[in-house]
Amino acid sequence: MTTSTAPRIAQVTGTTVVLGGNDIDTDRIIPARFLKHLTFDALGNHVFEDDRKQDHARGVTHPFDAPERSGAGILLVAKNFGCGSSREHAAQALHRWGVRAVVGESFGEIFRGNCGTIGLPCVSISAEDGEAARAIAAADPTAEAEVDLDRGVLRIGGREFAVEMQASLREAFLEGTWDTLTELLKSSDKVRETAAGLPYLNGF
Repeated sequence: MTTSTAPRIAQVTGTTVVLGGNDIDTDRIIPARFLKHLTFDALGNHVFEDDRKQDHARGVTHPFDAPERSGAGILLVAKNFGCGSSREHAAQALHRWGVRAVVGESFGEIFRGNCGTIGLPCVSISAEDGEAARAIAAADPTAEAEVDLDRGVLRIGGREFAVEMQASLREAFLEGTWDTLTELLKSSDKVRETAAGLPYLNGF
């Protein structure tokens, strides 16, 4: 039996990237044509690809193309981020780009769950605090932010904002049990024992 565990995630720190607008769906995060990729490895290169191309055509720099946001680890968004289809590729694309935490007013439920399974916490913030935090982040690309899951706060620009997340997900991050495959492998002996007793796996 393996005793390995997923890393405990209590705090996430980094610079920020800010996206305005509500109801940013998973098709915008990663367009459907990239779902044909056999692995998730290259998805970070295509996150928000269509939005980025449209902005470029208008002479506007998309936040994910801004040089000063390169290497940002914390994404600040508004309301209902990650709504739409259930594609896990959306969470993977953000994570492969470098995002390690998402702070928003609300999230698509399935998107938030998909993020949780890869160690990418999504925390909720009030509309008023979210607007204030995004303003601080937008004004200073070098500002370090910290998402503190243990204390339930976002720190940025000398200010502290309350954030929340689903209790079961928060517990999983704090205890290092968010990786379901690792948790399954911990009980590999019991899995084999159960499989040995299943008739349809043993020729009966």
